[in-house]
Amino acid sequence: MNKSLSIITCITLLVCGQLTAQEIIEDKKEEIKTIQVDSTQLIKVDGVAAVVGDFVVLDSDIDKQFTQLEASGVSTKEITRCQLFGKLLEDKLYMHHAILDSIQVNDAEIRSYVDQQLEGFAQQIGSMEKLIAYYNKSSEQELRDEMYELNKNGKMASMMQQQIIEEIEVTPEEVRQFFNKIPEDERPLFGTELRVAQIVVIPETTQEEIDKVVKRLREFKADVLDNGTSFTTKAVLYTEDPGSKRTGGKYTLNRKQPRMAKEFREVAFSLEEGDISEPFKTDFGYHIIYLERIRGQEFDVRHILLRPKLTDEAILAAKEKLEKVRQSIVDGDISFAEAAKEASDEKETKYDGGQLRNPETQDYNFELTKMDPELYAQIQNIKDGEVSPVYKDGDRTHPIKFKILTVTQRTDEHEADFAKDYLKIKALALQEKQLNAISDWQEEKIMDTYIKINGNLRTCDFNSNWFKN
Repeated sequence: MNKSLSIITCITLLVCGQLTAQEIIEDKKEEIKTIQVDSTQLIKVDGVAAVVGDFVVLDSDIDKQFTQLEASGVSTKEITRCQLFGKLLEDKLYMHHAILDSIQVNDAEIRSYVDQQLEGFAQQIGSMEKLIAYYNKSSEQELRDEMYELNKNGKMASMMQQQIIEEIEVTPEEVRQFFNKIPEDERPLFGTELRVAQIVVIPETTQEEIDKVVKRLREFKADVLDNGTSFTTKAVLYTEDPGSKRTGGKYTLNRKQPRMAKEFREVAFSLEEGDISEPFKTDFGYHIIYLERIRGQEFDVRHILLRPKLTDEAILAAKEKLEKVRQSIVDGDISFAEAAKEASDEKETKYDGGQLRNPETQDYNFELTKMDPELYAQIQNIKDGEVSPVYKDGDRTHPIKFKILTVTQRTDEHEADFAKDYLKIKALALQEKQLNAISDWQEEKIMDTYIKINGNLRTCDFNSNWFKN
């Protein structure tokens, strides 16, 4: 399976008792699961493709991987069955040793991710019923259980892999040696990069609209406590949180793993079982929380989120404010960076001249070919130093906001230069060292783990030594 390691690395982004070492047993017969139809007839249900340690890989597991990738929008035309099978063998090897090393995943975190994943898939395909039919499942629960297992297995494999490489670092000398060993005519080309800054203005809601939301949340609370109305039903009907609407506003929190907003966690952890909080504010809007159950460090909560409505006047005022800021920049009355500090409502960027950080590299540079398509569309025609028109935008926190953008620096495509591109070269050197560490770990653990591969999958050409030759 040539170049499988790079393919496997890409695929893993979607996700998501010890036996003594033995040699592969030559066995021409495939291990089969069967069901008895009558007194004489057996029908194949699912073939056992391989055994790795305490884990079994079924033929159907490979099919599920193809379905999962396709449902996530990944083209599988260039991915072979042997490549996905090799990925599953690696995952099972990681999982087997993750258990031996006492690595544990957070079940609540996995289930919460599955909720979000299924919600997204259902929106893409049209409905949960269509999604169930697409996966050929008999019920939503069956689909949830399968997705849970797939994501749990992927998470365990990822955590084991992370443990292998977490302490690996590269020194400046190793970076220099890595760069010098690349032939000059094979040195990588780095694409055109931009630095982008923005100023964001968010419409302000009125106190009257805030009071309406708080009053309604208090009415929900009173109806549940005084009249026995179901909090879950109210969440399904009224919450404005798309991530939890279908599950009745349910989330599971863990004291050791912060996921939600700080204010949300503080209120949730201050409640007793059966309590409903007073309305409180986060960046997402106003909430009430019902603490359903405490299980050790985990808190099962349900919440209802309401957002104060924005008036047409508030929306227009925000747009006009940003139009005036833009004109002041264009007229030269103020620099873009100064205007960002004075006028921007985006806390993450306003004190940094409005500069956007690349979420993947955590620096200011965005490679043009890898830029978010929406951001690219907004800046593609902007010349250096120009300011974009006012764009209407929105996100989960602020459904309506306005922004202007500018390109503060442009670096054209060029061959890797050690001084200019040190951080990128360092990242490549570190990646190579990590991949070598993972490869060495795999080779060692394959020899220490019981492995058996069945059927025609024994003809696959693997990079890793699964046949212990």
